[in-house]
Amino acid sequence: MTSSPPTGVFVPVPTFFKPASASNTLQPPIDVDTQVKHSIHLAKNGIRGLVLLGSTGEAVHMSRQERFDMVSGVRKGLDEAGFKDYPIMAGVLINSVEEVLEWLQDFKKAGAQWGLVLAPGYFGPAANQENFREWFTVVADHSPIPILIYNYPGVTNNIMITPETYTTLAQHPNIVGCKMSHGNVSHHVQVSLDPEIDHNKFRVYSGFGQQLGPIVFFGAAGVIDGLAAIYPKTVSRLMALAEERPIEPLVHEEIQKLQYTVSTAEEFIGRWGIVGIKEAVQRVLGMGTREGGRLPLKGKLPEGEWERWDKTFSRIQKMEDSL
Repeated sequence: MTSSPPTGVFVPVPTFFKPASASNTLQPPIDVDTQVKHSIHLAKNGIRGLVLLGSTGEAVHMSRQERFDMVSGVRKGLDEAGFKDYPIMAGVLINSVEEVLEWLQDFKKAGAQWGLVLAPGYFGPAANQENFREWFTVVADHSPIPILIYNYPGVTNNIMITPETYTTLAQHPNIVGCKMSHGNVSHHVQVSLDPEIDHNKFRVYSGFGQQLGPIVFFGAAGVIDGLAAIYPKTVSRLMALAEERPIEPLVHEEIQKLQYTVSTAEEFIGRWGIVGIKEAVQRVLGMGTREGGRLPLKGKLPEGEWERWDKTFSRIQKMEDSL
């Protein structure tokens, strides 16, 4: 039987690179040791699973061998730390069906349980929903691991997978969920509550923690959220309370407080993306560097920018420390 990912908070982890000065290569080498250290920290602090090599993980900036080494290295590190079979999704960010399957085959060998497959948006509106359905069906028919549909309009020429397309694709035995990285809460609600979908098998995740409370209340499985790379306990606490049924008044009050705290901090993630996440991980957790990603994402926050968010981060740090 095809396995589905668990409900909860997943982290789209940034890929850690060694300092540029540590090598004479064109781009800084991957830092698997730091990746493992960060992954173990997340596993110990409430995070249900990881997404390696998604958009935040800069898979498009890495070679085939680097992608394999990253996934296999994290799998080995988690196993050795006592987190056997810890959930790992691996991102697939390419449009060619043959290459998508090549990535998925590599990820299976490396130890990932699922592939998070980006919708093929290079040609944008030139493709239609019927062709998206056929594309994902061909991939799912031949994938060695179950896949999730990844709809991120910001990197795919603004294409949107429609609720009707999710309804159709959710029937495929090898398609076990989706990640919606957009602000259309109506799509989340429609797909999460669709009576034609088996929601024990097909899981709906948002890419935005600022949507967590509302979408989980209406049946979503959780979030794949960048802020949780920095403050895992706070985002996980919000998830745990949002799943409670019935929600008692005091719990509802705490959910509101947590959601406000998370949503205000998510503004930083939305503003600064990968560069901001990596600098925050270094400042808060002491892992990685402040050199950003690989070109063209090299760099750090402008002078004084971190301090500008002091009130926001002091609030969430206080909450994180209390949990």
